[in-house]
Amino acid sequence: MRTLRMSLVLGTFSDIRVPPNRTRGETASVRVVIMGCGRVGSSLAAGLERQGHEVAVIDRDPKAFRRLSTDFRGEQVCGIGFHPDVLRRAGVERAAAFAAVSSGDNSNIIAARVARETFGIERVVARIYDARRAEVYERLGIPTVATVPWTTDRLMRMLLPDSVASAWRDPSGQVAVLAPPLHEGWAGRPVHELEQATGGRVAFIVRFGAGVLPGAKTVIQAEDTVYLAAVSGTIADVTTAAAREPEGS
Repeated sequence: MRTLRMSLVLGTFSDIRVPPNRTRGETASVRVVIMGCGRVGSSLAAGLERQGHEVAVIDRDPKAFRRLSTDFRGEQVCGIGFHPDVLRRAGVERAAAFAAVSSGDNSNIIAARVARETFGIERVVARIYDARRAEVYERLGIPTVATVPWTTDRLMRMLLPDSVASAWRDPSGQVAVLAPPLHEGWAGRPVHELEQATGGRVAFIVRFGAGVLPGAKTVIQAEDTVYLAAVSGTIADVTTAAAREPEGS
């Protein structure tokens, strides 16, 4: 569970811009500040250090830093993570990215907003438990990672490999991409008819082992694996419609 959650947050920082005077291969390429030294925060710190980044971790509980690996080289700052003075002690003014991954949704979003609005950090992410808040936070310009929907979907894929769990889900948990079984009658039909019947959108097609971006005239072939994008809560309806014989067959 910890590895799944950490990999999602770490992926958010996978394309951090390297300063002009450094190359991608150099170590200590940028500074990242992490608020929260729980299981996710400590794993994220280790992952970022392995990629050569400079890391500072903030937590209000000094005992929390015990979760860091013994070879952790970054800074440990004890204090309230959304307080500007604490953030300055963590070197946020030199940071290229900030992650708020404590156990409190409110603390995370406040800290993320302070990092973005007060210190001008562009790459900011906040971990939240309540997926219903994700849309609100996204409107504020704060990317969020809602761990419950994402983790649930990953577990379903591992437990039920033949089920129609989504192949991808956005961090807020609102949009999923899945490859539902198609009725054989869809072969020879244009993708826009499948979209109309299911209410989803064809994101891409895997044809003979290669990915294909569909166009307006793309026709589904018999051996295609079609990946549909759907809004969370409609996946069952999309799956049922895709498995149903198309009208006019």
